[in-house]
Amino acid sequence: MTDQTERYDRIAAGYARWWAPVLAPAVAELLDEVSPRAADDERILDIGTGTGQLAIGALLRWPATTVVGVDASSGMLAAAHAAADERLGPGDRSKFEGVNAVADRLPFDDGAFDLALSSFVLQLVPNRARALREARRVLRPDGLLAYVSWLDEDRAFRPDQIYDEVLEDLGLEARWSDDRPGDIPSVERAAGEMRRAGFARVTARSGWLAHRYTIESFISFLTEFDEETYLGELEPDVRERLLDTLRGRLESLSGHDMTVRYQIVFVSGHRSR
Repeated sequence: MTDQTERYDRIAAGYARWWAPVLAPAVAELLDEVSPRAADDERILDIGTGTGQLAIGALLRWPATTVVGVDASSGMLAAAHAAADERLGPGDRSKFEGVNAVADRLPFDDGAFDLALSSFVLQLVPNRARALREARRVLRPDGLLAYVSWLDEDRAFRPDQIYDEVLEDLGLEARWSDDRPGDIPSVERAAGEMRRAGFARVTARSGWLAHRYTIESFISFLTEFDEETYLGELEPDVRERLLDTLRGRLESLSGHDMTVRYQIVFVSGHRSR
């Protein structure tokens, strides 16, 4: 099990509560884009289903379909099953299946699916080219893969910057950054990767994801998801002082400052025959 998988096992509940709502508009937009293509009898693969947001959204839109969601994290799959139990009626619930698997080694036969979808996952896989080829393999001829992911950019979100400043001012360890190496470098690169993986009629376009935080929702996002491990390891009095200082400094920010705006990319292509 990788460190990344272990982390997602730990933070599944925080992801569902604090991160999935941030991604929800882009997930809905992806479903909107493929809606004209989705037939009622299709079998859909959700690559990196996470807490099941995309899979459940697909079943609510197209109740005659079936969806198989794969994820490397058993904790995320458990959250997806719980969400499906809550949001889907008995008939629709039986049409969702979760499978513990990784994107570049899918445990399915060639041509098993009509449509493959993925939201904010293909930037995480160790080898995106291999994952795209696997998606192509499990699609039937002319089957569609469509995904949304992050575009590589310099993200400047003032609350994040203030959090880093508070860590420094209190003499605490700076948080580790991986520079998001898997983010898509450009729209053109996204389209090129799809074509090299054997997809035809490829389209790619940029978009924006925006989400406005309150002070308390941002602090909960940090403590229950983004910085869960680091903040959980601090001594209680140090953690309280850090969060109180952060809360005080965030009070000076406007609603505009508290809104994240990140560039994303929507990509789709059909399996060539």
